Amino acid sequence: MDEFLQLVVAGIALGARYALVALGFVVILRATGTINFAQGGLVVLGAYFAYQATTQWGLPFALAVTLALLAAALIGALIERLLLWRLVGSSFFSVAMITIGLLLIIEQAVTTIWGQDSHNLGDPWGLDAVGAGGVTLAVADLWTIGLATVALAAFFAFHRFTRYGLAMRATAFDREAAAAQGISVRRVAAISWAISAAVAALAGVMLSTGATGVDPTIGFVALAAFPAIILGGLDSPAGALVGGIIIGLTQTLTAGYQPDLAPWLGANFYAVTPYVVMVLVLLVRPTGLFGTPEVERL
Repeated sequence: MDEFLQLVVAGIALGARYALVALGFVVILRATGTINFAQGGLVVLGAYFAYQATTQWGLPFALAVTLALLAAALIGALIERLLLWRLVGSSFFSVAMITIGLLLIIEQAVTTIWGQDSHNLGDPWGLDAVGAGGVTLAVADLWTIGLATVALAAFFAFHRFTRYGLAMRATAFDREAAAAQGISVRRVAAISWAISAAVAALAGVMLSTGATGVDPTIGFVALAAFPAIILGGLDSPAGALVGGIIIGLTQTLTAGYQPDLAPWLGANFYAVTPYVVMVLVLLVRPTGLFGTPEVERL
């Protein structure tokens, strides 16, 4: 039972990271109708910003993370303002290819500035652990759950109760009708990119705590988050949260139990299980758990 609880906490922490990345995808998809393949690059960039501020500039960790989130949000807004607004009306393929190009540019810039080696983020909890009723929990996991909960709650409050949140919801429902009502679709797109980049940066920081360190390869978490996005529903922020938690728990519990219960499946089967769960759910609900079904009128 103790091992199960430890795996559950670790799975929720991993799922919280996935949920942050998935939320970034969903926010931009709802605002612009495209998938941002540069999200993994923003994850890496946010982690390196925090590393630069803590280790190189000597700033307190909380201040460094705050600055990293603000810097990532600014870059996200600038990407939309300086580049992507020119592609309004272009095909989905064209915009998607631009975001792939942005991913490659960000990855090259990161390795040019900070190199290929892994770096210590300088987080205050490191490898610390706490005991609770015979269960040993990593402090980094607890902080990840706490910070992700605060960030997700702040987003949903913004999305539900603020003027710009209402504008984002109206734009997601019908972009042309929102523009006809005086809503600045460009401003909504810029805000969406800023939010997406900020949550990606926070995910990058959370992925780099403890023994992991800051590494260019952490951007691959964006690929691991795809099952969470599709499982929850491509256009649902709540689905991104639920899908992320489900995928995180699935991976962690599989990694914990499968080597003993079904070793014949292979050592890395845990990496496949999110896609197995995704396929099974899509067979029952093709739009995901919370996705909006398309209605066609003849």
